[in-house]
Amino acid sequence: MAKVSPIMLIPPVIFAGFVVLAAVGMFRDDPEALPSARIGQSAPPVLLSEFPSHDGFDDARLRAPGVKLVNFWASWCAPCRVEHPNLTALAAEGIEVLGVNYKDETSNAVKFLSELGDPYAALGRDPEGKMALDWGVYGVPETYLIDGEGTVLMRFAGPITQRVIAEKLRPLLKKAEKSAAAE
Repeated sequence: MAKVSPIMLIPPVIFAGFVVLAAVGMFRDDPEALPSARIGQSAPPVLLSEFPSHDGFDDARLRAPGVKLVNFWASWCAPCRVEHPNLTALAAEGIEVLGVNYKDETSNAVKFLSELGDPYAALGRDPEGKMALDWGVYGVPETYLIDGEGTVLMRFAGPITQRVIAEKLRPLLKKAEKSAAAE
């Protein structure tokens, strides 16, 4: 019987490790979703600059009763334009949408809202991206569903589309409403 050097076992062990990692990634609930360590935790602090002619929001408003969406957006972001009508429709249904204008020129952001409409119940600026960094934002658009105690129920990176609303947002909204009604 030939002796096998332990060094010869290293490549197959490394390969097996990669196979296991790939299998875990492929069989996640949604392989497209970016994971978030914030789900089920208290939302990070709100650190925003004033946005002209708009009510701002702070931690107290974020943690006030009722579910709300916190939407990070920018005027230079093409997918933000795509999701904007859906945010407007959600706001028209009575869902509180709080906006965070991310690393944007204020004049461009004002023009964006003038052109497409303003779905935001309150709005602030994050000119350096400090709040976004604390929240774990990868890029815009990115939206968080927050319950009435300030707990993160969902994080979605990318534009809020009709499909996202139907498959992800609505079920969580119903669940949050049932929880609030039970209290």
